[in-house]
Amino acid sequence: MNSDLYITSDLALATTISLSYVLDHIDKSNPRRAVFVFKMDEGLDELLAGYWSDQLQVSPRIYFSQLKYLKSRLYEERERV
Repeated sequence: MNSDLYITSDLALATTISLSYVLDHIDKSNPRRAVFVFKMDEGLDELLAGYWSDQLQVSPRIYFSQLKYLKSRLYEERERV
């Protein structure tokens, strides 16, 4: 496992992370579960802690827009396979 990467299959968490960090890629090697891959960067641990402790505040419209973007990337990746 590469410690320079953070991976998650949690779409809500991936959406939250992608508000501040660039999505590196979506790993579709397992056809039953997509994995969102982000490069580890300074501050990501703090963001994750805020997510899991319910301390983050996000505009609902911005969050929903980012969720739609990630879903489109997810389906786009499926079509290419």
